[in-house]
Amino acid sequence: MNDALRAIEADREALLALCPQIPESVWAKESGCPGWSVKDLVSHMACSFWLAVDPTNLPDPGGLPAERAADLYVESRRSMTPDEVVADYEQVSRKGLEMLAAVSGQDFEVPLGDVGTYPASVVPAAFAFEAFIHIRYDLFSPDGPLEGEPPPADELRIGPTLDWIEASLPQQNASLLDAIGAMGKSVEVRVDGPCGRTLRIGADADVAARITTDSLAFVRWVTQRGTWADLGVRGEGDPSTLEMARKLRVF
Repeated sequence: MNDALRAIEADREALLALCPQIPESVWAKESGCPGWSVKDLVSHMACSFWLAVDPTNLPDPGGLPAERAADLYVESRRSMTPDEVVADYEQVSRKGLEMLAAVSGQDFEVPLGDVGTYPASVVPAAFAFEAFIHIRYDLFSPDGPLEGEPPPADELRIGPTLDWIEASLPQQNASLLDAIGAMGKSVEVRVDGPCGRTLRIGADADVAARITTDSLAFVRWVTQRGTWADLGVRGEGDPSTLEMARKLRVF
């Protein structure tokens, strides 16, 4: 089993252990995803697996962008109780893990609409990323209603999360990167800490701006869940390039 699959399995187990501890009143509270309750968020995570296992179990999105389609799927399941949502997640995520394990070593291309097109071997990282973000940042405080310590943000989980960001950032920010490239500029992002790496963004040109961040802060700002100032992200170089870099977003 590769690292992304192990990360998915670990966070799946963590979520299934957490759900029975959530008080009944908290299921209806707003999560860190605006417009979605805690129940909606867990339902959304199940829907992601349904898209991989059998998308006919979900409404036809009719060409909607991925994030608007996600709203449609969640809305269609709002009559489900929390127990039903958790049971559904447990069942479909088990099937989803089996499916992802079957394709993780293959190299055919998987089109994911406006999310991008990726080798099948990269797709498990998308699920690891989603679990990492939603459990830690959208269920737990300060953005979510759950108190206490979220599951660990260790190398097992952060590695595949960063892998997905690195793979998807160019496709999901094409117009922004084109604008940076059109100026003949590039941005270097140095990610320190667990599973750190250096990313080069923009044109094949001299670096006009450099950004330094630790890995957890990077995940938060590139998913637009925190500002550079709040997260201690440091930027130096061309101000206009840095301003565009602040808008980078991965989902």
